[in-house]
Amino acid sequence: MLASVATFAIEGIESLEVAVEIDMRRGLPVFTVVGLPDAGVREARERVRAALLNSGLEFPLQRLTANLAPASLRKAGPSFDLALAVAVLGGSGQVPREALTNYAVCGELSLSGALRPVHGALAVAFGARRAGYTKLLVPEENAGEAALVEGVEVLGVPSLDRIADLLRGRWQPAPARPRAPAARDSDDELDLADVRGQADAKRALEIAAGGGHSLLMVGPPGVGKTMLARRITSILPPPTFDEALEITHIHGVAGLSDGCLASRRPFRAPHHTISPAGLIGGGASPRPGEITLAHRGVLFMDELAEFSRAALEGLRQPLEDGCIEITRGQRTVSFPAEAMLIAACNSCPCARPRHECLCTEADRARYSRRLSGPLMDRMDLVCPLSTTPPLELAAGPGASSETSATVRARVSAARERQDERLNGCAAVSNATMDGAATRRHVGLGAAARSRLLEGHGRVPLSGRGRDRVLRLARTIADLGGRERVSAEDIDEALSFRLGASERVAA
Repeated sequence: MLASVATFAIEGIESLEVAVEIDMRRGLPVFTVVGLPDAGVREARERVRAALLNSGLEFPLQRLTANLAPASLRKAGPSFDLALAVAVLGGSGQVPREALTNYAVCGELSLSGALRPVHGALAVAFGARRAGYTKLLVPEENAGEAALVEGVEVLGVPSLDRIADLLRGRWQPAPARPRAPAARDSDDELDLADVRGQADAKRALEIAAGGGHSLLMVGPPGVGKTMLARRITSILPPPTFDEALEITHIHGVAGLSDGCLASRRPFRAPHHTISPAGLIGGGASPRPGEITLAHRGVLFMDELAEFSRAALEGLRQPLEDGCIEITRGQRTVSFPAEAMLIAACNSCPCARPRHECLCTEADRARYSRRLSGPLMDRMDLVCPLSTTPPLELAAGPGASSETSATVRARVSAARERQDERLNGCAAVSNATMDGAATRRHVGLGAAARSRLLEGHGRVPLSGRGRDRVLRLARTIADLGGRERVSAEDIDEALSFRLGASERVAA
């Protein structure tokens, strides 16, 4: 007898429909799985057999052939267990075969027949809705995450025998509801007021957050570069519902989701020994890298000059395009990568203050060459930091120390102005505007245009660099509540932009 049930394979971060077909014939009791399965899928034969028998169901002693169609798509992981087991139930007549057409299924089986959670439940729910299925069966632990997708009735099922009862019409679970995110303790929040001094760096951090710009902080150890970077999430507005869905979707595929809708923007801080594939994404079966896991959030790269050259150069395309495409054989997988890059590095190899530095000019030149010109050209802001005076370090928080809540209010207001201005545009922030959108939305008066020409005279700007200065000035104007970009906005943008490579070398 022939039976078929729908499930989904994860490729990149997207889910693709897979039809699991079972053919049963007389012959030696052999269970064969075809359709380009990996070792994890082939091992499902033993899990399915044990789960059926331990659930009080029958495993047919016939020649079983399972086909995972389309056969050209590589199938990986244990998420096909449940579909194989349900197809066997339908093919052996233990559940009505016509009932299988109403459901898509996804889940891993234990030997006892209990369902275990899998990665990418939200991606599977999106795939089920796209394929036209109205009901989706998943393990109970995945039900809350999958229920975030509207238009699909998600049913959380604890075990295989319960699924058999459901398909026979003997049991009906309640539709799953999205899980509320866990409450966060406000005492655990990092606050910008904790950082003493560094007014210029705080201003650069606010501008970066206001428009989603990339920022490089340069200075000796201990001046507060990492401390500032880790507080940027405290001044960013919370993600919108659509952005939270994207974040949850990506983290679910990577196995990092807690099953709830994301309530905060991600902050990823990989170690400088990370491989290019770990940073950008890749592998035999392409997986999202750190820049994708930081999508709609922050990618913090401490000790930027210590990262491998291949990893750093791999950032150039995603920083420009907001996505990255990885090709393996004849397959191309696209990953979103719209993340704010916040980076920090020392001013020289010995990392000592200027008056104590032991490095030669050749040492400094060699160190600065670790950061290529094309990569530096993609840095919107470069901010030098120096040691905070002892009196400022000893002083308690005063009126001049703005809290994260105060800065976040200005950043949120600036983002709202951008959302209104960019409505109907592909860009989601000033930093993501392309050249045409930059010229359309950044109008310059005569004074501002003159200041920009003066900046060209001091340090030549590339075409990309000029557009980035304009976007930066547009963000500064948004933070100030101004409709038009002024000459002062251009001056401030140029002060953070000009001489970026020279500042690193200095």
